[in-house]
Amino acid sequence: MMEDLQLEQLRKELDVINSELLKLISARGEIAQKIGAVKQKQGIPKFDPVREHEMLEQLVEHNEGPFDDAAIRHLFKQIFKASLDLQKTNHRKELLVSRKKQPEDTVINIKGTAIGGASSVLVAGPCSVESYEQLRTVAAALARSGVKVMRGGAFKPRSSPYDFQGLGIEGLQLLKKVADEFGLITISEIVNPADIEIATQYIDVIQIGARNMQNFELLKAAGETRTPVLLKRGLAATMEEFLLAAEYIVSRGNSQVMLIERGIRTYEKWTRNTLDISAVPILKQESHLPVLVDVSHSTGRKDILVPCAKAALAAGADGIMVEVHPNPPTALSDADQQLDIPQFEKFFADVLASGLYKA
Repeated sequence: MMEDLQLEQLRKELDVINSELLKLISARGEIAQKIGAVKQKQGIPKFDPVREHEMLEQLVEHNEGPFDDAAIRHLFKQIFKASLDLQKTNHRKELLVSRKKQPEDTVINIKGTAIGGASSVLVAGPCSVESYEQLRTVAAALARSGVKVMRGGAFKPRSSPYDFQGLGIEGLQLLKKVADEFGLITISEIVNPADIEIATQYIDVIQIGARNMQNFELLKAAGETRTPVLLKRGLAATMEEFLLAAEYIVSRGNSQVMLIERGIRTYEKWTRNTLDISAVPILKQESHLPVLVDVSHSTGRKDILVPCAKAALAAGADGIMVEVHPNPPTALSDADQQLDIPQFEKFFADVLASGLYKA
């Protein structure tokens, strides 16, 4: 009986200590959050291995037992890790692009067409603007199908310096001429911050491509405009890096940002890239920005565009991007993955027939 009373008393003492430890750990967490906020403002990394080593050495130096030094190191490393995770979590909550910051979806309205929200959008057009005749043929087909948004590359960042680099400003001018004729919204990629001001005179949406997702000066320049921006995920970018790139734009005052998953680079060779379908629901959960999927660049294969488009829409994508060319074998870029006009019409009809596309 005496031993039972003693055991109960010891347990009560443990409960008191546990309560005190919880208060101390919580207090430590609050200070860690404040440190994280200061580091964020200073632009320095959250994790400081030198500081962690110093703290562990001080703790071990003052360790009087009964835990050995290895146990103390292990226990406090877990506390340090939890504090670091708390700093990162708190940082995510503060992002302007975060769903926690803005619970409702961002809907971007361009010339009467809504991107995001209750309806779906199809973006289609050639990889590169090559001529007025080429662009007009595609635009006419899009207009017949009821497609409102046309893409076309005027500045082309290519892997090889010897490949076609685009028509530049002339390409933007052709886009505007054809768009005005058919009442279309235009999207084109800009690669140089200095070109953004003149580009906004001709196009409705600035695209920042995968290779420029972390071109921070370009992101800042896009953020200074009030022209909508379509931001593509980088070839090897994590979703956190993707959202932080979007944050660069939004933090400069331009809230009209759309995200587009275009496939990431993996070891797979049967597709051009690997379409990360999981990115769609995760981005929709973490951010309020519209999310689209580029099925052409992510797959590089015409034969699987329809099922990949359906999968993207089923996962919650707000829209699809696909490449269309009047005569793909003669295209100056991405010839293998571009649909001709009849193929495009069948592609769109099949997507519409699925019931997943919200017109």
